[in-house]
Amino acid sequence: MAASSGFATSTIAQLKKMNLIHSTPPPPPLIHSNSSSFSSSSCYLPFRIVQKPLRIKPMVVDRGSLCLNPRCEVASVRGNDIRSKESSLSALELLKTSAGDRYTKEMSSIMVIGLNIHTAPVDIREKLFIPEAQWPQAIGELCALNHIEEAAVLSTCNRMEIYVVSLSQHRGVKEVTEWMSKISGVSISEISQHRFLLYNKDATRHLFEVSAGLDSLVLGEGQILAQVKQVVKTGQGLPGFDRKISGLFKHAITVGKRVRTETNISSGSVSVSSAAVELAQTKIPDSSYADARVLVVGAGKMGKLVIKHLAAKGCTKMVVVNRTEDRVAAIREELKDIEIVYQPLTELLLCASQADVVFTSTANETPLFLKEDVQSLPPASSRFGGTRLFIDISVPRNVGPCVSDLENTRVFNVDDLKEIVATNKEDRLRKAMDAQVIIADEVTQFEAWKDSLETVPTIKKLRAYADRIRAAEMDKCLSKMGEGISKKQKQAIYDLSMGIVNKILHGPMQHLRCDGTDDRTLSEILENMRALNRVFGLEKDISLLEQKIRAKMEQTQK
Repeated sequence: MAASSGFATSTIAQLKKMNLIHSTPPPPPLIHSNSSSFSSSSCYLPFRIVQKPLRIKPMVVDRGSLCLNPRCEVASVRGNDIRSKESSLSALELLKTSAGDRYTKEMSSIMVIGLNIHTAPVDIREKLFIPEAQWPQAIGELCALNHIEEAAVLSTCNRMEIYVVSLSQHRGVKEVTEWMSKISGVSISEISQHRFLLYNKDATRHLFEVSAGLDSLVLGEGQILAQVKQVVKTGQGLPGFDRKISGLFKHAITVGKRVRTETNISSGSVSVSSAAVELAQTKIPDSSYADARVLVVGAGKMGKLVIKHLAAKGCTKMVVVNRTEDRVAAIREELKDIEIVYQPLTELLLCASQADVVFTSTANETPLFLKEDVQSLPPASSRFGGTRLFIDISVPRNVGPCVSDLENTRVFNVDDLKEIVATNKEDRLRKAMDAQVIIADEVTQFEAWKDSLETVPTIKKLRAYADRIRAAEMDKCLSKMGEGISKKQKQAIYDLSMGIVNKILHGPMQHLRCDGTDDRTLSEILENMRALNRVFGLEKDISLLEQKIRAKMEQTQK
């Protein structure tokens, strides 16, 4: 502390010579949107530091695609760069002796700042959407912010979530929100209205629930787990996607896999389109679409989902009847491995006569298939026993109500499917409760691992400190014993010295353990860590957090 105080005193004198400090009492601080993090501090110092404002490059938004303008390309005003560096670093040293000292003792936090389908409308989410190709750039810009150490971006059609390790919760949220506003054109007030903020354990639990599919519209859906995996794949090796954030996302992947394996939450259809495909599959021979002649009527939203579910169930060829070919062509382009044959609506009955399974999903207000139409069709293939299957998921119905009276024809409508969907949803809700037990266990494990990182430097320093003393004293002992000592005796002395050190260190190391196996709180463990640092002189002038802040400031000044 004496060294720090001396440094601060000499710095004040230096700043007075440079006319950067005035002895007059300071007026209330003015906080500007482009002020540095320290100028926005609420603490009052017995002097005033004069700093010229920074000029920030304007945002560029391209209508065609989201264009990230480098957030932290900050151009400092012309002047003496050395003076700017000295004044900024002096401010840090002076802050240490002020009421702001509590800020430098603040622990870094894992936070998530996000908007998702539950909190924000699509017109807001689409403006904030960041394409996967721009995730590395976004991570770089976020980590260039003053209080952000690590970052990751999870941006999908349903969510835009920024995960960061921040040196300060309040300042970190402010900086990330401003960055989101600048890259999207959405005002800060509008983002704040729709965003959600979660810290530390709550942020960890949220990502685990996302990865497990518990935060999705369809409980247990599997696509989100693949998207979380892509975050890790994209972030590997990037500066800023470091130990805590990388560890968080990798653990989230483990949680997502464990929940699906142990609860089987993904089983059972929970949408009408998927239920339709699964129901038909149970009615066809061998429950396989491999040899089935499939017709899909309608290529709108529901029809497209039916086609996708058919492809997922192994159907490699189908005929699609629609009024126009445009939508069918778009689906064909998306599912290039599936043979999709387009036919106009005028060929509907001909196509139905050549099909074993018919799915209908159009917005037609009158039935497309009447009793007399279906009665005139030839029987289905012998492999299906001559019975043709109609799955009608349209409202109003596309298949007339009397069609089911015909022999060799079976008709299922949306009411038949709703019962299946409701049953599966109830089943998934029960499984979601089981998943929460798994997630709670995994959160405890991750938080213990994360907290243990805080004490690792002290443990290493204490071990090295003790080992240096042990080695020096052992060398003294061996030199006094002369040349006649045998290798066996040397080994015995070495083992003795190691045993003594290990026994002495056992108690302090136990009080630094942060693996969740004892009743000590994190604050108690951190206090033990600080006590050991003071007693053994393991930390010199400034804390680890102060070093991080200093490094951030030096990087900004370059």
